[in-house]
Amino acid sequence: MRQAGCRLVENGPNRTISASLYLLVLLATGRTRVIAMFETDQVFAGSIPENYDRYMVPLIFEPFAADLAQRAASLSPQAVLETAAGTGVVTRALLPKLSAGASYIATDLNQPMLDYAASRQAPDSRITWRQADALALPFENATFDLVCCQFGAMFFPDRISAYREAKRVLKPGGHLLLSVWDRIEENAFADEVTNALARIFPNDPPRFLARTPHGYHDTALIRRELESASFSGVAIETKAEQSRASSPRLPAVAYCQGTVLRNEIEARGPGELQAATDYAASAIAERHGHGEVAAKIQAHVILAVV
Repeated sequence: MRQAGCRLVENGPNRTISASLYLLVLLATGRTRVIAMFETDQVFAGSIPENYDRYMVPLIFEPFAADLAQRAASLSPQAVLETAAGTGVVTRALLPKLSAGASYIATDLNQPMLDYAASRQAPDSRITWRQADALALPFENATFDLVCCQFGAMFFPDRISAYREAKRVLKPGGHLLLSVWDRIEENAFADEVTNALARIFPNDPPRFLARTPHGYHDTALIRRELESASFSGVAIETKAEQSRASSPRLPAVAYCQGTVLRNEIEARGPGELQAATDYAASAIAERHGHGEVAAKIQAHVILAVV
């Protein structure tokens, strides 16, 4: 049953949202801020970490992880903090590029994701895995040369607070390097899955992909929020890559079963996950064919200086 809606104002026009939203009230700089996020948008548990790493990582994350690792290594950091590390795709790409004396702490809010990441990483004395909230980092001031975060900022309930925490733990002259997805229309498979699900659930379409992973694409807003956290020299580059899979079913499984979208689909009833996955696969096949498929993915890569 669909629950009654309520209204909040957050960074723009009024949005009608479900009463099942997670409401976070923060007292900051003498005023109250109300931030809304679906509680399940942050729940990466059960089989999601394994499916995420098996399907989503090669589909959309690996090309950008290689790029982010190259950019990070060019800064020659000796002390690195990664937030929202997920299943460790950036960690695995960046760690081999660091010097023998470097230290690397990889963190994530979700312990199941972090556990899976640690299981995938070869033993290396430079790496430490630690559960941590990016909005309240358990580290001393001026500890790191680099804070990096691939496709995690979209999940932060209060991004400015997260950016302030990153700045706090960075040394003078340190860098924050992050990436976020561009709007969903620039990311073909995600858009096609979302549109397919809207057709089979017309009264209550699952909107996780558009709402959260692709909901933080406004570069002017990104710049303002980083500057509000007192970062300088903010540089934003929009970068396109190709998402490739051996069949149209793989992107459907990746998005429907390897992301939090799975929680939204399963909430609609027994058997809906398989039906939704099948329908999404058919929609992708109709657009791209039944063999190997490829489509555009696009993201913003941001570098900011303390």
